[in-house]
Amino acid sequence: MSRDHQIYVTKPGLPPLEDFVPFLRDIWDRRVLTNGGPYHQQLEVALRDYLGVDHIALFCNGTIALVTALQVLRVTGEVITTPYSFVATAHSLLWNGIKPVFADVDPRTLNLDPTKIEAAITPQTTAIMPVHCYGHPCDLDAIQRIADTYNLRVIYDAAHAFGVQLHDGSVLRHGDLSVLSFHATKVFNTFEGGAIVCPDARTKARIDHLKNFGHAGELTVVAPGINGKMSEFNAALGLLQLKHVDRAIARRSEIDGLYRALLGGVKGIHCLPDAGEKRANYAYFPILVKPDYPLSRDELNQRLKDSGINPRRYFFPLISEFPMYRGLPSAHRDNLPVATAAAQQVLCLPIYPDLSTAEVEEISRIIATP
Repeated sequence: MSRDHQIYVTKPGLPPLEDFVPFLRDIWDRRVLTNGGPYHQQLEVALRDYLGVDHIALFCNGTIALVTALQVLRVTGEVITTPYSFVATAHSLLWNGIKPVFADVDPRTLNLDPTKIEAAITPQTTAIMPVHCYGHPCDLDAIQRIADTYNLRVIYDAAHAFGVQLHDGSVLRHGDLSVLSFHATKVFNTFEGGAIVCPDARTKARIDHLKNFGHAGELTVVAPGINGKMSEFNAALGLLQLKHVDRAIARRSEIDGLYRALLGGVKGIHCLPDAGEKRANYAYFPILVKPDYPLSRDELNQRLKDSGINPRRYFFPLISEFPMYRGLPSAHRDNLPVATAAAQQVLCLPIYPDLSTAEVEEISRIIATP
C-alpha cells in the first residue's frame, strides 16, 4: 500500500459540502449562532426521536457533558470506574473533586466487571461510572442491582454507544444518566459535541441551567454552571449527519464482518466477540495480539504503520497509569490484571464507511502473514 495513502482507525464521515451550504446560509442570515437557536432545538428533537429516549441535552463536547452529569446528580466522595477508557472518563471526576476508584474489567467484553465493582465499594462510594467500551453494552442488570443494593447513582459514559439498541430499547435509557460524545471520530459526529440523556423534564431543566452558566432566565443564576452549549453550526451539521448515519452504520457492519471472516483463523489474533445486540453501531474493531502471534503488539503496530496503515493502541496506557492517577491504591496493576493485559495487547483496526473492501483485505493480509 502506498505510503502517501494513509489509512487511519477512523475518519469523520462528512456529507457533500453542497448539502451543508443551505444550513450555513440560514445561520448567516438569522444571525443566531448559539444559545439554543433553532437548529439546536431541532437536533435535540431529532436525536430524541432517533435514539428512542425521553430527553436529551446537547453539549459542546462529551467531556463537559460528563463533568456536568456529575454535578447534576450532586455526586461526591468516591466513584467506581474503569481504567480501560479514554482519560476524559476519570478526568471528569477529578474536575468535580471526586476520587476515582478503579475496578477491573471483564475479559470477554472489557467492560467493568460487576463482581469487581461490588468488591470496591466503601462507605464513601456514591456512584458508579461504567463505560460501554467500543459501543458494547455493559452488564446493565448486574450493575443496576449493585446500585440499588448500595443506593448508588449510575452514570454511563456512552461516548461509543450512539444508536445501540437492546431488546428493551436504547442502551442510553439505563442508569440515572448517559453521556454521549459527538467528536469527529465517532459514528455520529457534529465535529465537536456531546449530550446527556436523562429520564425526566425536571432533570433536563437542571442540565440546561448548568450548561449555560447556571442561568435560569436573564437575571437569575441558580447554580455555578459552565459554558457547555452547542453552537448552531455544530447542530446544523448534526442534522445533516443524522440523514446519513444509518447508511454509515450498515457499512461499518459490513467491514466488521469482513474482518472477522479474514482474521478468524489467524493464530494469536483474537477478535472481541460480536456484540450481539439487537442493533450494534460497530464503532471500533479491536483485536488482541496474543503471545502466540509471531510479532508483539507493538511490532505489528509498526508493521502496519510502515504500510501506510495507522491502527491505534486504544486503550493504552491505562488511565490508572497516568501520573495523576497511579498513586491511587486502586490503580495498582495487581488490582487490574485483566485491564493491564488487554492494554498491552489491544490494537484497533481501521473501520469507517469510506474504507474500501480492498483496503480491509490488505490490512488483513498484512496481519495474517507477519
